[in-house]
Amino acid sequence: MTTASRSDSVRGGGRAAGGPEPTSVQVGTTLPELAVHADPTFVISTALATRDFQDVHHDRDKAVARGSKDIFVNILTDTGLVQRFVTDWAGPRAIVKSIALRLGVPLYAGDTLTLTGTVSAVDGDDIHIDVVGRDSLGDHITAKVVIALRGTND
Repeated sequence: MTTASRSDSVRGGGRAAGGPEPTSVQVGTTLPELAVHADPTFVISTALATRDFQDVHHDRDKAVARGSKDIFVNILTDTGLVQRFVTDWAGPRAIVKSIALRLGVPLYAGDTLTLTGTVSAVDGDDIHIDVVGRDSLGDHITAKVVIALRGTND
């Protein structure tokens, strides 16, 4: 079963339903952690949902034969997780303008990915967020995300 959790400040509805106000976002603001357990069903279903039929994402024997420890999450799933992480914090008014993602160590089935993020710049309407996703092997994802928050009347 896939599980995800956030810090107590968000789990109980600690974040305003609309997300942060653009004027309240400052450099150094940290986003609440998001932990995602990547059980085999998660790894396989997300690869297939993103139409990635490479056997290393769904066939353990073939993944091992190709030098991997197990099946592992694909980059499209990683990109979706980063987007979810940022938009869960920013709320429904967030527009994702860009995601630049770099992969590090694999995220194998059975491991847990923990995403953390920090606002690194605020440039007009653009909010720049540095995101890191770590698993038991180290840094799995390093990403730079740019979002904008639509006004309440948009």
